[in-house]
Amino acid sequence: MIVSRPSPCGHAVALAAALALVLPGVASAGDGRLLATGGATQFEGSAGGGIVPWAVLSGYGTDGQHGGTAFATRVDTGDYALTSYGAAYAWDNRLELSYARQRFELGELQRRLSLPTGRFDAEVVGAKLRLGGDLVYTTMPQVSLGVQYKRQLDFAIPQAVGARDDHGVDVYLSASKLFLAGVADRNLLLNATLRSTRANQAGLLGFGGDRKSGRSLVLETSAAVLLDPHWAVGLEYRQKPDNLGFAREDDWRDAFVAWFPNKRIAVVAAYADLGSIATLDRQRGAYLSLQASF
Repeated sequence: MIVSRPSPCGHAVALAAALALVLPGVASAGDGRLLATGGATQFEGSAGGGIVPWAVLSGYGTDGQHGGTAFATRVDTGDYALTSYGAAYAWDNRLELSYARQRFELGELQRRLSLPTGRFDAEVVGAKLRLGGDLVYTTMPQVSLGVQYKRQLDFAIPQAVGARDDHGVDVYLSASKLFLAGVADRNLLLNATLRSTRANQAGLLGFGGDRKSGRSLVLETSAAVLLDPHWAVGLEYRQKPDNLGFAREDDWRDAFVAWFPNKRIAVVAAYADLGSIATLDRQRGAYLSLQASF
């Protein structure tokens, strides 16, 4: 994409790269955890895959250490585009705090309906607490409880199509486990996340609706095979509620490849299938995310 001025995603990429370069002392605090075991950063700011949070915490800090990540993500289906950027920080491999700023570009929908705005902005403030277990070293999977406070910052249009509120809280419980030599002598990571939510399109179209205003309990899953210490491939699936009468909301899925050249940088590329979004069907396209760990 060619733009006439620096994009928010461009600023976030620069921030992520700068943090990785100028904070070597903090980065070394996380040397105890295995490469790639911090995962990537999902578009809502939490450690995990691209669209699903995992039980792991940001960075590579172990007990008594701290660290975090900065990230930038871009998803483009042709009709819509989403830019997300932010940071997360974790203490003692126990508590993670995160923040993400999102910009949802309406593109084709604005042209079809002559909407007064071409984008929606949103923000997500998150916290995740590791309840027990370890991704690698215990028989029990690592289990974490997370909350995400989400706020939609351009609510006029979502309200007009039936959304009840401009803010909401998601609560989720994640369990993640890395099975060493789990598939053809390759390490296998499995994750399951159970989420309670009222969010429409993850909060980008507000919360609750004219069809359903209460909470839905939805399942999110991830599976990844680590081809070697630096490369992983996998699949993700995320159930969605269906709160708005004007358009159905489909489940999301993606297939991804992740590259971890070292403990400072992670790059994730994916093909995402987001189904129907706000009356436009077959929303499929490329997903690219850059993460710097420190």
